[in-house]
Amino acid sequence: MIKELNERSRHIFRSLVEAYLADGSPVGSKTISAHLPMSLSPASIRNVMKELETLGLIYSPHTSAGRIPTHAGLRMFVDAMLEVGNLTEQERRQIETSVAGSAARLEDILSDATTRLSGLSRCAGLVLSPKKEAPLKHVEFVQTGPEQALVILVSEDGSVENRIIGLPQGMTPSAITQATNYLNARVLGRTLAEARTDILGELEARKAELDELTSKVVEAGLATWGGKASEGGSALIVRGRSNLLEEVQGAEDLERIRVLFDDLERKQDLVQLLELSQQADGVRIFIGAENKLFSLSGSSVIIAPYMNAREQVVGAIGVIGPTRLNYARIIPMVDYTAKVIGQLLR
Repeated sequence: MIKELNERSRHIFRSLVEAYLADGSPVGSKTISAHLPMSLSPASIRNVMKELETLGLIYSPHTSAGRIPTHAGLRMFVDAMLEVGNLTEQERRQIETSVAGSAARLEDILSDATTRLSGLSRCAGLVLSPKKEAPLKHVEFVQTGPEQALVILVSEDGSVENRIIGLPQGMTPSAITQATNYLNARVLGRTLAEARTDILGELEARKAELDELTSKVVEAGLATWGGKASEGGSALIVRGRSNLLEEVQGAEDLERIRVLFDDLERKQDLVQLLELSQQADGVRIFIGAENKLFSLSGSSVIIAPYMNAREQVVGAIGVIGPTRLNYARIIPMVDYTAKVIGQLLR
């Protein structure tokens, strides 16, 4: 859509958005005129504003002549016109200190980093911690019926998980024992995720020297955790919700914040949103109705993934606030925080 705007329209649109992001009020032609690099009459500016409104980039929230950008307009501004700023040395040091100066526990590090990010951005900070998957100590299959078995995983940290799986017909106690021995020989000291690919590769290539029934038991045991291991395993930390109340200017803003607070309580939905960011290489920005979770509250999320020593994305950190965010300042702030966490993990 940016290609549909001529130079004059782009300057007017940029001035309008920047003025709105600065104070949150509807922007009129006089305000825009004061910031343009060219001389235009108020009438000419109003005509361009009508064109921008027809394109769905701005709208009038009241009967006044002022306009504010739509979510689509903000998206175009962020994608095509935003000039991202640089962090100051003081901001970099504050982020580095909050991460590197934390306690040894990863959850404490992430909590401190999120609190610092919330304070610097004046938004609520969000972080999705790595999925907790300790190396395994023992695997056991216990047959509980003709076509049912209990799979028990014992981790080196002492945690125990168990789930029920179905067994193929004709399963014998010796096959159960063989499946147990086979898995224990391959997962000891490794996480299930680390061992899973190798084991499935062996089974597929028929190098496991297991009969068909035993192979099915092993596959069923792996499938029980495969794809579901992450459910409930990710920890979500939210800090600085009170920051969202600082610029509430009326009943409409207060209702928006109330809806947002309700959204923040639905942590499983938040986890799903943050996990979307893990599919990207850098910062992702969700504006208003672009994500269903925050469509009613009209909020924006700026989020970035961070990686471990094996260059694997293991979590994400970011902020949530009104769509009227200082994107130019907050985007590099989130990006740098994610990189500092990644450096520490590496």
